Amino acid sequence: MRYDYIAIEGNIGAGKTSLATRLAADFSGKLVLEEFADNPFLPKFYEDRERYAFPLELSFLAERFSQLKEILASRDLFNNLIIADYFISKSMIFSKANLKGDEFELFSKMFHIIEASLPAPSLLVFLHLNSDKLIENIQKRGREYEQKIAPSYLMEVEKSYFKFIKQHRKLRVVVIDTNDIDFVANEEDYQKIVSIIQQDHPRGITLLKA
Repeated sequence: MRYDYIAIEGNIGAGKTSLATRLAADFSGKLVLEEFADNPFLPKFYEDRERYAFPLELSFLAERFSQLKEILASRDLFNNLIIADYFISKSMIFSKANLKGDEFELFSKMFHIIEASLPAPSLLVFLHLNSDKLIENIQKRGREYEQKIAPSYLMEVEKSYFKFIKQHRKLRVVVIDTNDIDFVANEEDYQKIVSIIQQDHPRGITLLKA
């Protein structure tokens, strides 16, 4: 693998965890998966977004920082490849969609203090998928608390992602349109993704269709 730290990003239901898991297995990398299943605020957030947005985003930020700090600080010299199904800046991206006013300002200050102590990924892969297909994937995986997610919220989240990507030109970012493929069920489609990731990408944004 050309890169030593790859973060897979995308909207809810885009296939981040599936792709990161497969890549880590195929390239003998250290897999880093977001730990969200036991977050007590997540089901509450989908019931009452305004009330629980701040504690949810704060708890996610703390968990993501703790996990990445530990893993990146203890990297195996003989196995440098790390593949994560999230990027720490995800916290800022979702906070822009979910927080307002003083809560957002406070969260932003805390985030930038934490972000400064973590290295950026050598490659950020963003999986783009239209909202109708995201909803289909969300329904398939059957997490009860996700079933009420509205397409409008998914569109809001994606706008936040794209705004972030456009503002961070120093990162090496590959946006892959996956609307016409199924890299989970189809081996040929998966190999298309691998081929794209393996390329020597310049810093900035590269837009590709798989």
